[in-house]
Amino acid sequence: MIQSIEQLRALYASPKERAVKKQMPALDRHCRQFIALSPFVVLGSQGADDALDASPRGGAPGFVKVTEAGQLLIPDSPGNNRLDTLENIIHTRRIGMLFIIPGVDETLRVNGQAKLTTATDLLKLCTSELKPPKLVIQVDVTQAYLHCAKAFMRSKLWDTSKQIDRARLPTMGEMIGEQTGMADPPETQAEMLERYKSEL
Repeated sequence: MIQSIEQLRALYASPKERAVKKQMPALDRHCRQFIALSPFVVLGSQGADDALDASPRGGAPGFVKVTEAGQLLIPDSPGNNRLDTLENIIHTRRIGMLFIIPGVDETLRVNGQAKLTTATDLLKLCTSELKPPKLVIQVDVTQAYLHCAKAFMRSKLWDTSKQIDRARLPTMGEMIGEQTGMADPPETQAEMLERYKSEL
């Protein structure tokens, strides 16, 4: 068992100077451009009693807005109403984000302090969404840095020859039905996708 920082560090070389210096306290023009091209971000949050959550969010490229002051505005589009991320933000305000651009192996990591707002002027900045958001996650950035391509290169995530046939997995309805023990007939994959389209 690795139980100390000293034990951990003994297994690895020190990070290269560039890996340390690339972390910035705010978004520069490269970070802003990356966010403007990104249609997908994963939000990581921690709440009360160490509750953890990683939640995917998506929209048209640039659906996450960057204000002139460098704050992020993330519209809260319709979801499953569990509100795990939003509740965590209320408890701790801490958030971590991973921005992804299809076809690009590099990613952008951003950390900050978040709050939830229904301010009309901020909601108006997110009118490009298919449905107007009920609230916006407003983030004050504390750390931002570009992440290297190695993980995406290893996974070959964008290689279409590596995509699997969806039929290799049970439908979402079948999997959740088995997990929950709910007796209702599960939706087919086609039915689920049509329902999702109406809720976007």
